[in-house]
Amino acid sequence: MPMQTVRPVTRDFREPVDHELDPIRCAGQFVNLFLVLRCSDDGVWRARLRFVDPDSSQTRETAEIFCSLSEAELWASVRGLRDHHLRDLYRSLD
Repeated sequence: MPMQTVRPVTRDFREPVDHELDPIRCAGQFVNLFLVLRCSDDGVWRARLRFVDPDSSQTRETAEIFCSLSEAELWASVRGLRDHHLRDLYRSLD
């Protein structure tokens, strides 16, 4: 019986991908946080933050405020944000 060949799934880096981050606490409630990451046609990595209130399912999203020449550098800048920065971004989207 011939075996099927397994083809690796190749991801199109231009398609945005959601990465779930640790939730933040704002005004006494938890807000789910996602990083929406993609690689643009010019090879630059770009990302935005998406905040989702689990109680109301309300979604708030930033513009693509993260930009880097490599995915690793972009993740480093995201990890460098502190909770108070994320809370301020969330409140600014109101």
